[in-house]
Amino acid sequence: MGEQFSPDEKFSLITRNLQEVLGEEKLKQILQERELKVYWGTATTGKPHVAYFVPMSKIADFLKAGCQVTILFADLHAYLDNMKAPWELLELRVQYYEQVIKAMLESIGVPLDRLKFVKGTDFQLSREYTLDVYRLSSIVTEHDAKKAGAEVVKQVEHPLLSGLLYPGLQALDEEYLKVDAQFGGVDQRKIFTLAEKVQVNKFFARFKYLPSLGYTKRIHMMNPMVPGLTGSKMSSSEEVPLAV
Repeated sequence: MGEQFSPDEKFSLITRNLQEVLGEEKLKQILQERELKVYWGTATTGKPHVAYFVPMSKIADFLKAGCQVTILFADLHAYLDNMKAPWELLELRVQYYEQVIKAMLESIGVPLDRLKFVKGTDFQLSREYTLDVYRLSSIVTEHDAKKAGAEVVKQVEHPLLSGLLYPGLQALDEEYLKVDAQFGGVDQRKIFTLAEKVQVNKFFARFKYLPSLGYTKRIHMMNPMVPGLTGSKMSSSEEVPLAV
């Protein structure tokens, strides 16, 4: 699929209904040459809700435009985010998310055989990835890490160190999943801008973060957030009391 569309038509299909795209010119350039490789990740923190249909419908657009799409079940991220998923429950939580999300995709006609599903801990515990985490943590400031995760990582009075690692790991995921772009909600914008800050030309190493690792700057695509009953964004990790 996607071959019947011109590069301009693919661009329109990929970007429609998005709130913001960082790297539009690079996106257009890639589409002139080949299929776009994009990933969407979800931290397995609670119960998938109706707002998940927003990214699901966008994934359908990506596939229609001929993109190679990877869905990441970010189990390690769920643990690092204030231990929303206890370590002993990570595997079961991933299985639950996989079944629910596949059912959601099938319900709107998205072909699962054209998707790649990956579990975070399958590669995030490798020697190479772990070494990169240490290298990244040696050059990212506490201020930037905290700012990047402010709208995604649970904010508490006495935050855990794990929450500061979360944004950096998401930047590394783009490299280890070998993608051109990451798709997510606009609430992740600060994490995306941190990733762009660390993925620049190596000649600017002393001014930026990750260039010494030789990583490529990625494209970031953001969909609008669906508000929850509490007034903020709808979140799978928040329990909403039922009316009685």
